Amino acid sequence: MTTKEMQENVVESMKEWQKVENASAASTGKIIENTDNPVVRLIMEIIQHDSNTHYRVEEFVSDSMGDKMVSLTPEEMGDIWMMIEQHIELEKKMVTAAERLLESMRGKFMVIPQYLIEYLLEDEKKHSNMLDRLQKIKIQMYPYG
Repeated sequence: MTTKEMQENVVESMKEWQKVENASAASTGKIIENTDNPVVRLIMEIIQHDSNTHYRVEEFVSDSMGDKMVSLTPEEMGDIWMMIEQHIELEKKMVTAAERLLESMRGKFMVIPQYLIEYLLEDEKKHSNMLDRLQKIKIQMYPYG
């Protein structure tokens, strides 16, 4: 497959994924409209927000394959890296705090709070993983620095 064919495949995939994200957002909206349960509503709102974010990421990926090529220079990374490192530490603190809290809740039959704190922990871990991968990009840009 040529580079152009691969780019076209990525764009086509992103457009299809966006259709699914739209369907997901609509589906969660219907569920929200049909329930007064605060737990279900909160979960559907979280999923709906994630679907909207996914849609934006898919659009960004698609756009980056065409006229809106994106780049990230070593200078740009260097200018903000200290702030990113500080944020990495914040994410680590949140993961540690959530893990400790969940440990203290073990066996206490606090099912809904535990469920939501587990969600928060997973999301904080996801953020940490994203920043770890960004750090790997930085290392590739500055292999000796």
